[in-house]
Amino acid sequence: MLSANRPHCCLTTAVMPSIMAQISDPKIAFAYLRPACVLLTREPSVTNVETLSGQLKEVNDATLQQLQEYVLFPLRFVLKVPGPKKDKLVQAVAEAMSHVLENTCVQSWETLHDLLSELCLCLCSPTDPGKPADTSEELKSAVLRCLDALLHAAYGDIVFKLFEPIMLPGLGAAISLLLALGEKEKSRDIQAAALKCLLALTLQCDCTQEHVVPSSEERYAVGSTMASFLPGITMAVARIITGDLRQGHAVTVRAIKVWSRTVGLVMEDAQLQASEPWKTPSPELGRIAQLVIHRTPDWVKSTAGKLSELLKKIVSCTSAHQHWRVRLEMVELADHLLARCSQSLGECVGPLVEALVGAVNDGEPRVRERCEVALREVSQRNQSCSSHGDVTSQRSRTQTFTDVLSENLHSLATSLPRLMRTSDDQKKLFVLNVFLGYLKVLGPLVSVVLNSAAHLERISKALMQVLELDVMDVCIVEERRHGSTIETSSTSADSCTAHTQRKHFLYFTDEKIFSVLMEICRTLGYYGNIYLLTDHFLDLYRQSSTYRKQAAMVLNEIVRGAAGIGVATENQGLEGEGHGSPATKEDLKAAVVSVMEEYTSLNNWHLITVSEETDRDRQDQQLLSPPNLLSISNSDVSNVKAKSLQVLPSSFGFPSPSTSTSTIHQLNSNIWQLCIQLEGIACFSQALGQDFRPLLMTSLYPVLEKAGEETILVSQAALGSMWEISKACGYLSLKELINENSDYLLNDISLNLQRLSQHPQAPRVLTVMLTHSDCSLLPLVGDIVQDVLVALDLSYDHTAALFCSVLHALMKALVRWFPSSCNRTRPRPKQTSTNQEVLNIRQFLLDYRKQKELAEGIGIEEDDTENLDVPPPTECEDVEDIGGPDVKAELPSHLSITKDVMERCIHLLSNPSLRLRLKVLDVLELCVCVLSEKQNELLPMAHRCWPALLQRLTADDPLAVLRAFRMLCTLGETCGDFLRRRVSKEILPKLSSSLGRQAPISAKAGPVYSHTVAYKLQLAVLQGLGSLCQRLDLGEADLDTVCEACLPYLSCRQPIRLQEACLSVFQHLIQVDPDTFWFTLNELHCPSSYTPPHPDLQPVQLNGMGRPRDEYSDNVLKLLREEYGSVAATVDEPVS
Repeated sequence: MLSANRPHCCLTTAVMPSIMAQISDPKIAFAYLRPACVLLTREPSVTNVETLSGQLKEVNDATLQQLQEYVLFPLRFVLKVPGPKKDKLVQAVAEAMSHVLENTCVQSWETLHDLLSELCLCLCSPTDPGKPADTSEELKSAVLRCLDALLHAAYGDIVFKLFEPIMLPGLGAAISLLLALGEKEKSRDIQAAALKCLLALTLQCDCTQEHVVPSSEERYAVGSTMASFLPGITMAVARIITGDLRQGHAVTVRAIKVWSRTVGLVMEDAQLQASEPWKTPSPELGRIAQLVIHRTPDWVKSTAGKLSELLKKIVSCTSAHQHWRVRLEMVELADHLLARCSQSLGECVGPLVEALVGAVNDGEPRVRERCEVALREVSQRNQSCSSHGDVTSQRSRTQTFTDVLSENLHSLATSLPRLMRTSDDQKKLFVLNVFLGYLKVLGPLVSVVLNSAAHLERISKALMQVLELDVMDVCIVEERRHGSTIETSSTSADSCTAHTQRKHFLYFTDEKIFSVLMEICRTLGYYGNIYLLTDHFLDLYRQSSTYRKQAAMVLNEIVRGAAGIGVATENQGLEGEGHGSPATKEDLKAAVVSVMEEYTSLNNWHLITVSEETDRDRQDQQLLSPPNLLSISNSDVSNVKAKSLQVLPSSFGFPSPSTSTSTIHQLNSNIWQLCIQLEGIACFSQALGQDFRPLLMTSLYPVLEKAGEETILVSQAALGSMWEISKACGYLSLKELINENSDYLLNDISLNLQRLSQHPQAPRVLTVMLTHSDCSLLPLVGDIVQDVLVALDLSYDHTAALFCSVLHALMKALVRWFPSSCNRTRPRPKQTSTNQEVLNIRQFLLDYRKQKELAEGIGIEEDDTENLDVPPPTECEDVEDIGGPDVKAELPSHLSITKDVMERCIHLLSNPSLRLRLKVLDVLELCVCVLSEKQNELLPMAHRCWPALLQRLTADDPLAVLRAFRMLCTLGETCGDFLRRRVSKEILPKLSSSLGRQAPISAKAGPVYSHTVAYKLQLAVLQGLGSLCQRLDLGEADLDTVCEACLPYLSCRQPIRLQEACLSVFQHLIQVDPDTFWFTLNELHCPSSYTPPHPDLQPVQLNGMGRPRDEYSDNVLKLLREEYGSVAATVDEPVS
């Protein structure tokens, strides 16, 4: 075919330029390419192939199309040469052929058939044609690229000849070879290229090139032929999909595409419904006829069952895949097969829907968005029963699809507890996302599904088991407040959630899993019947204490979901346009009322949250146990005993003393139940918004009760609930919430205080109200405060412990509402340094002489007459009332209340209970702060409380001494001179001796000593003693006593904080008498010698001069430097 003499070839080559534009003339191109083609045919070598390949690139596509057969011949000839060929040569030929095929079309069936065979022979083993050859990766890659180009280049009228029955053996060989490469090859690129060729071979390629679009008849023919290979393709590709993760996501994505496109082609509903009558295969086919498959209904059913098993494996391995592209491709697979094969693949619909709905909440937005689109398409395809087609048939399809979803949901709910116990967190999250996806796909049909008792029972029990809490953590019951209520946290909504403890569940730890579970509950509430759901879960709540906490969690979220809160309402349901909508306000309100009544019932609200063995609980039990307990009333004292209260039965949550101590498990369970119920009330307020305001009359009081709980978890949950209620009802703060509703709250408190045995929490409600309100509440609570004080008068032994917290909260509120004008923390003026003030010797000596004469009685009369001035009126005197009648002005209400409280508390200072004495000291300290603005009221009260306070300071538990000394300091700040003689005579000697006794002990103690009560007492005394001495302006003898007691604490052997506190004592003492303490410090350690300014003056001799550095040196030098100026500046500095 190719014949030419060599001289002509050389001449042509010489004439053609080496570099030129692409050749468009066929004749010139033929002359240009012919020598290289002839040479390659005669001498097959890599060099000659590369020469021809280079020349082919210089010919344009149209010209190359005309010369296609000519230029392919020498390349194919090289492949046909008998004998082994080098990999490089075959690779070069494949690359050259790829260029030709990528730029031309194959118009000849013989060319297509022969090239397909030749390329497959290049890939397969010579000894075993069914297996890939053991050749280089580069060769395989080049041949696969050439094969892909061939399949894309084939004309439509010839490519379909590949799928004629006669081609089944050859097509099967090619498919087997490509599957083997895709499954066994180690190179990812070759695996992906082989799978791409498989897509192209079945006319399913999705690349950007133009492709043959088959008609319905042609697609049917291709599907019929590929049915023969469906088992092999699906099983081999399934092994690739579920194989080693190290193969990379690209191979897995390509394999999923091959699986879905092949199954979609063979099992397509349109083909199977329009199947042609079976034609007997031609006798000419011989044994090939055995390979032909007839897609009968039985074959379709059998195949669908086998595909279902494969699909389940694929879904389980890929739906939770780490790479988002794999998950996206699974969504594509599910959408593709549901769109084309939902009838033929009836058994596969379940796994397909599972794969689709599992991506509803995918973390990757692209996967999630594609899933939403797919779900909308599924919805539209299955609800358009009235638009066209047979109505009965369409309804049947929709009903069948709904049945599949509901059955899948039931099956998943059945296996959910087992999966949550045995799977890892990633698998658990996927399973729950699938569960949620089913609900979203069903949409409003969830209500229909839940009408089935079996479905509702299975779903509810699954949620009960999955949401089981771990209540064995001892920290939950250990965390208790020691104050009366939550401190000033009403200023910020964030502060109430700062300490909220995360729930711990038995079967999962990931917070994402809990979020999905809560969204499942909200979705049930959004689409389901609110009455049916609340009644069912309330039944579970009542039936068993095991399910109570879980049922409450589910109920809370169901109500929120029914209100449309926290629910994704995309158009995903099967009803399309008619998706669910939030329940009406009337329905919501009815459901909320029924649930709240159950939550706040006596048995479910008044639960034990702390052990009976604590002091607080023993005192509460004392309140409830005596048969002669007095009620709070305005009745005559003589009639009080006739109105004694009954003991609270143990069924009310306060067991009798014979009842065994509650276990940690029970206490924790009660704590969590209360927290969840409080969260529920917050959820209900969010759901109803402003419509929740009428329910405040029944709900706010119980929430305030729990805000006063000692258990931190409960009180924080209650405070959080109060904030949510405030926001939902339109209140700006807790203060506004309480003030606006204070009328009926205080009415309830007043009534409940009169029936204290039935309502022992009433004082806590008042405490919480005082903590979170303002002074506008004071006129309203005046009568209740008087009731509390009367109760204390009538029965100190039994009610003191219960009401002391109320009084403490009241006084803290008064301090906050009426801040005192006195400044308790007076700034200490800084001593002027010697550098800034020059001593005037003459004036100093004159003043000294005058003071000495006065001391000897000389000149007293003159001094008295000179200083005889009219004293200014004192603070307590009202200048305007001078000369008027001596009528005592009525005290403001807050001062009157404070005075009454202080009178009662004075009597409680000697109570046997240490805890009560400590609380009373706190209350008295607050009373002193409030009364400080009225000295004429404060001083008599201070006089009355002094004997009891003295006992607490001198003969009590160290904790009480510590608290009493703090109160003494407060009294010193406010009463001043009034206490000087008392403190000097009765307090200072004992404090000083105590400090002296403990100094050697603390100096030798180790680091553990700082945790002892003795250390804390030392520290408190030292921290307050200096300011007390300065405020009382004590005399020299008292100051000397204090100085002597504190000097040992300047030692560097003392604990650091004790040294710092001692330094503060001396800093205050220096303000009182700087000269004396300068002398005292220099006697202890003098850093320098002082030279007289004149020889006639005696040299200054101090005991501290010349002493070596000792344990006191550092702190003495620090005091001298900070209080008297730089030590360095005084060294050898003459006195001027």
